[in-house]
Amino acid sequence: MSVETSVFSPANPESAAAPVGRSVASTSDIKYPPIVAATPSFDPNKMQELLDGPMRPTRDRVKAILTRPEFRYYKGTDKDEHRTIVFNWLLELAHEGIGRLGYPAIAGGEGDTRKFLAAFETIALHDLSLTIKFGVQFGLFGGSIQQLGTEHHHEKYLKPCGQGALPGCFAMTELGHGSNVRDIETTATYDAATQTFEIHSPTQSAGKTYIGNAACHGRMATVFAQLIVAGECHGVHAFVVPIRSAEGYMLPGVRIEDNGNKLGLPGVDNGRIWFDHVRIPRTDLLDRFASVSPEGVYSSPIASQSARFFTMLGTLVGGRVSIASAGNQAAKSALAIAIRYGARRRQFSGGKDPQECLLLDYPTHQRRLMPRLANVYALHFAIRALGEFYAKPNRDEKETRQLEATAAGLKAWSTWNATAAIQIARECCGGDGYIAANRFASLKADSDIFTTFEGDNTVLMQLLAKNLLMEYGGKFKSMSTLDMVQFFGTQSMDRLAEMNPLVTTKVDKDHLRDTDFHLSALRYREQRILEGAAKRMRRLVKSGVESYQAYLQCQVRFGELAEASVEREIAERFAESVIKVVDPAIRTVLRDLLDLYCLSTIEKHDGWYLEYGYLGGKKTKMIRREVDELCEKIRHQAVALVDSFGIPEELLSAPIALR
Repeated sequence: MSVETSVFSPANPESAAAPVGRSVASTSDIKYPPIVAATPSFDPNKMQELLDGPMRPTRDRVKAILTRPEFRYYKGTDKDEHRTIVFNWLLELAHEGIGRLGYPAIAGGEGDTRKFLAAFETIALHDLSLTIKFGVQFGLFGGSIQQLGTEHHHEKYLKPCGQGALPGCFAMTELGHGSNVRDIETTATYDAATQTFEIHSPTQSAGKTYIGNAACHGRMATVFAQLIVAGECHGVHAFVVPIRSAEGYMLPGVRIEDNGNKLGLPGVDNGRIWFDHVRIPRTDLLDRFASVSPEGVYSSPIASQSARFFTMLGTLVGGRVSIASAGNQAAKSALAIAIRYGARRRQFSGGKDPQECLLLDYPTHQRRLMPRLANVYALHFAIRALGEFYAKPNRDEKETRQLEATAAGLKAWSTWNATAAIQIARECCGGDGYIAANRFASLKADSDIFTTFEGDNTVLMQLLAKNLLMEYGGKFKSMSTLDMVQFFGTQSMDRLAEMNPLVTTKVDKDHLRDTDFHLSALRYREQRILEGAAKRMRRLVKSGVESYQAYLQCQVRFGELAEASVEREIAERFAESVIKVVDPAIRTVLRDLLDLYCLSTIEKHDGWYLEYGYLGGKKTKMIRREVDELCEKIRHQAVALVDSFGIPEELLSAPIALR
């Protein structure tokens, strides 16, 4: 008897329809138990209205597009096919006008930065390859032309970019220089005789790398290069450089390599680019902050090369704002899947009840998921405040520095939190979380890069710390001796009040759930680390240590400072938002989430607080108990809280989480 006859007998017609070695059922065929959730204490629809804010029409518009059949998730593993599908999705979004929402009217846009950020954030609920492809095309390539170019560039390049007719790249990072943009090697040398710039990669390490849109679809790139005029280098500037013809053929002098398979984002065509004496017109220097005359005279309204460099990079901070938001959206998707699953999956029984226990009813499960749920809610409001600040017109120099520092810190904290939340959510779904259809595989792989692009997180935290130290030092430059005495006197009095044994050992519930206590504790940690870092840095320099070496010796401490600053910033923005909520039921559950975010953050650093005498041992123990109680309390609202994210079933997609 043949193998085929023994396996597929006429007595088993169902198996006879299946080929050898292939199972009949798929994950989508499995009927999962219903999600068990008590009636929430608040209206999830009203919570979604609050979360969506005034940009809800834009969010709904984007969701309506993404839930069309043609946007159904790609289930295959062919990289080239995935790239083509994502590119077609991108063109459809461009056709719908989504990509140019933030562009000026001259480019066919609406000039509304908040709409663009809301659209990007919503797209991050879909395939993250599309999110990044969208960000590269309309945010980085188009955004660099918008922010660094002038009207000529807007009319010539920004309009076709927004329409999807001119696919582009953002070519900053090099093989030899990632975060250190100031020292990139690519050159742009002006030739007055031909009124052209010669774009050149002088070494192998000068090749632009990990450039989205470069491997397949990009026809033009914003290239960052050292500008050389009459033998003098004026630092990094941006140029618009064609890399492919309209038919898609590589242009002379341009060499492109595919970065190939990556850990994630298979639908994004990342590549490396080298230039061999490629000439472009003088007018293709993005000249908002500097220009070169036909005769070869360099001029800029910003005299300092260093100030000019940071001003140019500062205009591109929108990328960090967007990635902070995208990371939080990925965390929301992961938590929505895990929490819904935990409300339907049962495991073990005990006592007299023969029914097995829901995963969400286990305190350990609550402890893993509820603090992360509080984090994404806290981040939602902090990132929204950051987006509104970014969209504010006519920021002064001080506000711009503040924006850059805040964006750096929130981007780092949000993406680190997303990485941790997605991993925890996957673990909370056990083996089902390991099945590709349930989306953790793609969420983990695709969001992992968020921690290192648009700025490596550790480097960004150092940027934030440096800004805090500059502000701290700046306070004293304008102070008289009397002012300084009063300043340190007030700080000493505040510290004595907070270090009072009656405060450090106070454990009643009203105190432990008091937002003033939470904010005071978070501010104290930031200020104490800031003072310590500043004093140590000053002491090292005074002892003769070279300033850069002194900085390196304090670098770990600066990371702690930045972390403390971001955690305080998130808490303050969340607290401000909760106070403004009118609906008492929504305000109550948000207050619980605020308390959990703050107390779990303090608990995370309880060793530090004990070391500095800010908290007593009994108080840290009671904080831990309060976190346990909050996790159990929020567990009963958890399904409604993730429903309030407003993620359409088509986008959530994971079979274990669908209703």
